[in-house]
Amino acid sequence: MEDKIKTVQEYKQEIDEALNDTFLRKTLDKFAVDYRASRETVFKEIDGNKLIKAVADAKDNACQHMEELYEKFKVEAEKRGVIVHRAKDAQEANEIISKIAQNSNAKKILKSKSMTAEETHLNHKLEEDGFEVVETDLGEWLIQLRHEGPSHMVMPAIHLSRYQVADDLTKVTNEKYDPEDIQRLVKVARVELRSKFIEGEIGVSGANFAIAENGTFGLVTNEGNARLVSTLPKVHIAIAGLDKLVPDFESALTALTVLPRNATGQRLTANVTFINGAGECGSCDDNKKELHIVFLDNGRTEIAKDPIFSQVFRCVRCGACANVCPVYRMVGGHKMGYIYIGAIGLILTYFFHGKERAAVLAQNCIGCEACKDICAGGIDLPRLITEVRNRTAEEFGHPMQVAFIGKIMSNRKLFHNLLKFARFSQGPMKTSEGYVRHLPDFLFGKHQFKSLPTLAKQAFREIYKEHAYKLENPKMRVGIFSGCAQDFIYPNHLLAFMKLMKAHNVQVEFPEEQTCCGLPLQMLAQKEVNKEVATQNVGAFKDIEKYDYIVTLCASCASHLSHSYPHILGDQAKAFSAKVIDFSSFMNDKLGIDYSLFNHSTEKVAVHIPCHQARSLGVMEQPRELIRNVADYTAMKEEASCCGFGGSYSVKFPEISKELLGNKIRRVEETDAERVVTDCPGCTMQIRGGLHKHGSKVKVTHIAELLADNLKN
Repeated sequence: MEDKIKTVQEYKQEIDEALNDTFLRKTLDKFAVDYRASRETVFKEIDGNKLIKAVADAKDNACQHMEELYEKFKVEAEKRGVIVHRAKDAQEANEIISKIAQNSNAKKILKSKSMTAEETHLNHKLEEDGFEVVETDLGEWLIQLRHEGPSHMVMPAIHLSRYQVADDLTKVTNEKYDPEDIQRLVKVARVELRSKFIEGEIGVSGANFAIAENGTFGLVTNEGNARLVSTLPKVHIAIAGLDKLVPDFESALTALTVLPRNATGQRLTANVTFINGAGECGSCDDNKKELHIVFLDNGRTEIAKDPIFSQVFRCVRCGACANVCPVYRMVGGHKMGYIYIGAIGLILTYFFHGKERAAVLAQNCIGCEACKDICAGGIDLPRLITEVRNRTAEEFGHPMQVAFIGKIMSNRKLFHNLLKFARFSQGPMKTSEGYVRHLPDFLFGKHQFKSLPTLAKQAFREIYKEHAYKLENPKMRVGIFSGCAQDFIYPNHLLAFMKLMKAHNVQVEFPEEQTCCGLPLQMLAQKEVNKEVATQNVGAFKDIEKYDYIVTLCASCASHLSHSYPHILGDQAKAFSAKVIDFSSFMNDKLGIDYSLFNHSTEKVAVHIPCHQARSLGVMEQPRELIRNVADYTAMKEEASCCGFGGSYSVKFPEISKELLGNKIRRVEETDAERVVTDCPGCTMQIRGGLHKHGSKVKVTHIAELLADNLKN
């Protein structure tokens, strides 16, 4: 693996290469769809949320008692003939293992798959010291032949085609193989590796669990190679992070229940091996295997003290955060991590492999929260990635344009006046359909994959009073949080909401002091400005007790206002955040909607469920139910897959945004829908613009507009 730190420009060039890899795209696309189906099946048998909480609680407890667990494990393991080592960093861990090998007069070392060994670059050290190292996991062996790193924590060679594998095996054996004969390729690989097992003098493995109560450690594999690595050679060395320590067997079994389900959609892997002490070995002088375990710190004891980042030790290394990541699906693990892959990889890179690397990688997170939704340990991965962005921005500074945006958005009046100025200046670029006309590539470049909307003739805040009404005895009183896009681009969304509320005898108010929710600023690591606008918005709704709810028609705003504000402002936001609700939840769960007020249209309507609505808010069925009651609901595959907008993400990474949008358009075109509705103005902008550019006649609106269009009066 190339070890240099990349610039943003170099990183983007590599992303372009990945996006042009047809095989990679096809493979990851199929895997992303199949994985979700398999996982859903095996999780139906258990209470997934309860199990994940149990894993989180057990891991958090182990993290708080890391030193105690290490000392207890050491005592118990040494009773059973295990030699326990502790390394302060990667270099020391590698030196310990190399020294053991030297003392054994060994030359050939067998390795089973270990992310901790990848973390320390163990193979490089051993090869420098003159040892022959053979990876025995099939995927790891294949990428070792290619001098590459893993592209996934569980499936390290998922990026390779059968043609590449056939070519690599030809180089090893000097025989030509048919890439279509998969069974033959597997047999050749098995024959090559089995001969290595017999010759191996030392076995090196990882450890999925290190159980303190009895000094046992466990290995979880599907191929059985780890069992051979740990039994055939007369010396076995296991390397494990201190975070793999658990207090008892029950904690290990709890994690084992969720690990294979989350990793590959299996109930249990093919091989689970627990090693309790040095076993018998006839080739050893005392008939006992020489068994070592090296515990790696490498900053773990410091991370354990961090009130924000300590939760990373809940990770069971299942790789699911990559499995569901829309960006990973587009570019693969070599571009979505350094050593560790996926969302957890963006975070661990910061601690284990350099803040400069993390500063570049952490930008390539779209913020969809799919990783948090799937995590076997309940880690708040999006929040931690945000914190990595914040910390690297503090250390390396912001690009000039990002700092400029922060200055503008910290001043509500200046921000809104600039939007008004942009509205007046857009005349020459405006088409009759309300889009920005095609512009030269030097102005828009890679952003021309979709039609961009113009700003509305009048912002919602400018026309609100014309549409405001006063009810004598309203059934409830709600405040509107508009967000930027619906205020200045899609005021029709909010007008539709007011129409619906008036029909249901609900009083609506719009505090004009509100501004952007701050989510774009969070994505840009503008931590202080994000806090400033959060304070402004809470202040705008200062009479919070008079509102039954604060309704927003933007799912991303709803997520940020309700979930992020308490982290940003603490108790200051508590009352405000507690009353924030998204449109679909409000209409379906709180309002008591009267469907006798509506016609039932024959229009065929599909729904795109925004990322934050599906994952952060857990709102999936409500929008479908709203559609069914006023129109002909048409199911669409991957309704909740990311459309590629992600706010500022689509500006920073238009090449990936384009591909994600292409997937969404493909799903729309597979249906016979006449209209697609969604609960997010950003998604509206992205999907409507993409379909328009594609020449499609499918209408794209907010779900509030669908309901308002079907009111009888």
